[in-house]
Amino acid sequence: MKKLKVGIVGLGMGSCHIEDFRKHPNVEVVALADISEEKLKKVGTEKKVKKLYTRFEEMLEKEDLDIVTIAVPNFLHKPFTIAAFEAGCHVICEKPMAMNAQEAEEMIAVGNKFKKKLMINFSYRFSPEAYAMKKEVDNRILGKIYYARTIWHRRRGFPGFGGWFGQKKLSGGGPLIDLGVHRLDLALWLMGYPEPKWVMGSTYNHLGKKAAEKDGKEYDVEDIAVALIKFKNGATIEIEASCAANIKENEKMETRLLGTKGGMFQKNVNEGYSFELNIYEEHNSCQYDRKLHPPIPDAHNAMYHFADSILNNTLHTARGEEGLIVMKLLDAIYESAKQGRPIEIK
Repeated sequence: MKKLKVGIVGLGMGSCHIEDFRKHPNVEVVALADISEEKLKKVGTEKKVKKLYTRFEEMLEKEDLDIVTIAVPNFLHKPFTIAAFEAGCHVICEKPMAMNAQEAEEMIAVGNKFKKKLMINFSYRFSPEAYAMKKEVDNRILGKIYYARTIWHRRRGFPGFGGWFGQKKLSGGGPLIDLGVHRLDLALWLMGYPEPKWVMGSTYNHLGKKAAEKDGKEYDVEDIAVALIKFKNGATIEIEASCAANIKENEKMETRLLGTKGGMFQKNVNEGYSFELNIYEEHNSCQYDRKLHPPIPDAHNAMYHFADSILNNTLHTARGEEGLIVMKLLDAIYESAKQGRPIEIK
């Protein structure tokens, strides 16, 4: 079997993708691109990648790539993804998929035109706990899921405060589009991506605005976003996301699902990035709790999964079409917050 050649643009989050790709025996990371020469040399030396480019376009021109990872600021996701498609590459794009749903639709259209795969890096689907959750849901352990609450809160966790994350023209939004997007996708994926009907949302910017003014930084996105999403099948999701909230925990992530036969609850442990999973059931009129104990077999990361889908010509998860649904919901939440009323999803 041939080895897929991978190029990665953006060596912030993108540097983490290198080792994830290398876990696959038939994938080779051959080139890196970043506007920072210092970062390029550092990561290239550490990861032993020799072909380094300060211009993404040059990497596409000179390298015969099968896959490109797009891990650049959000406003570049659409143009870089389209450029990679036009160069004959499959694409895995960091979340959020784009700045808005319109951009996401354009990305899908170009991918379809060139018959190339597009995957969004909804990485929280690919944790061992998420794999276990999906298996239980698919086996109907919970029955029909009618409610979910999914959150990601930080006490004070401005990502790159003063940088592009805090500028809506470059990021598209704040913690909702940066953090909440992960928890929203996880809940939607477990629920089978039901068709949304309407959204009611609110956003607030009190803590970040004050801190930005004090430090002379630019910051015009929300500190916190909350929303209620109603689906055409009657189900409901509550979502909360913040990078600055007056809470006890420094980092709090949770996803709860309620079904007609059982419930499921995933949360982070010790305010970190490891998770525990519990399932709550009723048998013979008695209430039972189950707790997951890793390891989980065949819990491959997103890059491994995407490479496999290309090598074997199979469907992959986290497709662009699902990314588009997420973008429509994010757009609607921001619009609802702006107008102060529910927004219908079309």
